[in-house]
Amino acid sequence: MKTQLLLLVAGLAAAFHGPAHAEDPQVARGRYLTQVAGCNDCHTPGYAEQGGQVPESRWLTGSDVGFSGPWGVSYPANLRLVAQKLSLEEWRVQARAPRLPPMPWFALRDMSDGDVDALYRYLRGLGPAGVAAPAPVPPGQPVATAHIVFVPQAPARAH
Repeated sequence: MKTQLLLLVAGLAAAFHGPAHAEDPQVARGRYLTQVAGCNDCHTPGYAEQGGQVPESRWLTGSDVGFSGPWGVSYPANLRLVAQKLSLEEWRVQARAPRLPPMPWFALRDMSDGDVDALYRYLRGLGPAGVAAPAPVPPGQPVATAHIVFVPQAPARAH
């Protein structure tokens, strides 16, 4: 009975305060950074279109909607799967490595080790979910998925 009561209390706490791992200050920091740095905008399907009203269980699972430009087509990675495969040290290197547009990799490059580590701890705490994003498509190659054309357009000239 005592065990059942503890499980019930833990479940209620998670329902009102998010996942139990969110009590870890580093995980909570990672969750906060995910939200304010705009990670969900691309890495969580439907996040921007739904005004951020996507269940946390679907956060950061990547997307098969690409961004096309002179670089070809790039896809938002499933960060939950990526983080599961890497050690903390490997994450630090990969998180700060240059990426194809429109990923603002330089924002991660400029974060403190503590912030990059907090993102990692948050992703690891969320656990694996979803499938890997498609591989980038080189320029001029056929694209088999939906994609957003991410190229500035010149204004129309008045005649």
